[in-house]
Amino acid sequence: MDLSVFFAGTAGSIPTPRRGLPAALVRRGGDRILFDCGEGTQRQLVQSVGLTELTEVFLTHFHADHWLGLPGLLKTFDLRARERPLAVHGPPGLRELLTLAMRVAGRVRYGLELIELAPGDVLERDGYHIAPVAVAHRVSNALGYVLYEDQRPGEFDPEAATALGLVPGPEFGRVQRGETIRGVRPEQVLGPPRPGRKLVLSGDTSPCETLAIASHAADLLVHEATFTEEEHVRAAETGHSTAAQAATLARDAGVSMLALTHFSTRYPPGALREEARAIFPGTVLPRDFDTIEIPFAERGRPELVHWEDRRAAESAGEAEAGAEAEADAEAEADAEADGETVADSARR
Repeated sequence: MDLSVFFAGTAGSIPTPRRGLPAALVRRGGDRILFDCGEGTQRQLVQSVGLTELTEVFLTHFHADHWLGLPGLLKTFDLRARERPLAVHGPPGLRELLTLAMRVAGRVRYGLELIELAPGDVLERDGYHIAPVAVAHRVSNALGYVLYEDQRPGEFDPEAATALGLVPGPEFGRVQRGETIRGVRPEQVLGPPRPGRKLVLSGDTSPCETLAIASHAADLLVHEATFTEEEHVRAAETGHSTAAQAATLARDAGVSMLALTHFSTRYPPGALREEARAIFPGTVLPRDFDTIEIPFAERGRPELVHWEDRRAAESAGEAEAGAEAEADAEAEADAEADGETVADSARR
């Protein structure tokens, strides 16, 4: 089951030629979940991975740079004749805000559900959960989000299963799914349960205990870094974090990777990277259209994949596939020519 975060926008407050406003697309299996939707998000998606049929949307708070792209996106889905209902989640006030916004954008013909969340709510999904977390921004109802997967069965021991009399094939699969087969119980052939993956998105926030607790042992923490430590007073005044504060939280929470985002135009990214890595070396600064792949723990650590590297790999794969197709076509043409030659000889 794949799990990744695609960064559609990594700027804070003001877009730049290279960075759009906040938006992150989480992809898990066939689910496509958008967290925040700054102005221009749909164009960012169209220019990169395509405007996919979203499964649901989550907003962290209602400052304009985090939601203003949503009404247009919802209307575009309507113009494309979307039929599947779409749920938009956010803090209290969501219904009033989007009801007003959609009066301007225009009504949509698919089912649009507006769900207001509070800390302590837990949304159950197929194999994972999403929980809102209170964070410390200038507004009282700002949220971060935690996506965490269910525990997985332990590693299967085929030798133990065979020794207990199970036959390789369907019986192996059934016992791994929890069935008792001819007296052989799952716990006899499976190791201890393995944890699922955990992803935390901070939204806009000052350092806060609730987020630190929620981030414990996360595979990936996506945390804002609007300021450097030189302006920590300004960060506190505006309800934001410095790169050093984000890195300190990541270190103390024992996360595997920290991805900084919500960048201000006042700093070069290198300054933020240097400040954070001095505290937490496992820090990355995604650019727009970059992806972080989150494998299961036994398969390695999260990995930042730059957009241009992905495109180059895809182009190389397409070129290789094209060359193979061309070679197959030539071989088929040669075979047909050989057949025609044999037929001509027979007629002569």
